Amino acid sequence: MKNQKASPTFTLSAFLKIIRPGNLLLVAFAQLMTAFFLVGSSKTGTPVLLDYHLYLLIISTVILTASGYMINDYYDVKIDYVNRPDAVVVGRGMKRRMVMILHTIMNILGILIGILVHPKVGAITFIAAFLLWLYSNSLKRLPFIGNLTVASLTGLAIWIVGIYYQKSELLILTYAIFAFFINLIREILKDIEDRNGDRKHGCRTLPIVLGFRKTKNIIFIIAILFVAAILFVTFKINEPLLFLYFGLLSIFFIVFMVKIYRADRKSHFTELSTFSKVLMLTGIMSMGFL
Repeated sequence: MKNQKASPTFTLSAFLKIIRPGNLLLVAFAQLMTAFFLVGSSKTGTPVLLDYHLYLLIISTVILTASGYMINDYYDVKIDYVNRPDAVVVGRGMKRRMVMILHTIMNILGILIGILVHPKVGAITFIAAFLLWLYSNSLKRLPFIGNLTVASLTGLAIWIVGIYYQKSELLILTYAIFAFFINLIREILKDIEDRNGDRKHGCRTLPIVLGFRKTKNIIFIIAILFVAAILFVTFKINEPLLFLYFGLLSIFFIVFMVKIYRADRKSHFTELSTFSKVLMLTGIMSMGFL
């Protein structure tokens, strides 16, 4: 019997596949929109888009996010062979050791760039990098804790802009909450989609612990909390355009919830995961109306 062809040490196509460029662009776009529309000016009073610290902050976030995707695929390779065998990169397009080396280098680089922005930002990026590793290593195999961790880090990617510039913090917090809840729902949907591979490899995600229907009920409870949180902060800000926009966005959110209620196949949950990204993008675009 012939030996299987050894995987290449590194290929650019495999690297681009593992870091999810589309998701990275969405993160960068969210931070850029937050800075431009909700912050406006830097600490020195100049337009924020002329402040190089903003771009360093975005680069740091993007590098750490990409590094997080790499370590997640590194630990999940056996599960991915069950859930999405055609999408596996680790051990096929890139050697496992190279993935770990690149992950380490990118983490160090992302944290150092964060320190260049501000020591406080450096500390936050260090914690974020650690949590991304911990999530991939163990937290994602636990019910709800892993989902909560990733959703919190997604919200933090937007809120860190407000933390650094110390402007429009309540308004930025609204969008951070929006990002948190949408991604929390998306992470649980992904767990439902991936439950076959997760079960085979001993993961204890919500769909495995509670079952399919009860996990859906958890999503509906989260959706109610999401609406309540957005309404509370929106009333606090008292911005008419924000009421109008989130009112229109609620129509799409209701459609999203109906689709979740009706979903019962893997393809349905794959579609819902994409729908959640569209919701996120639509929410980010609303910054331009404020």
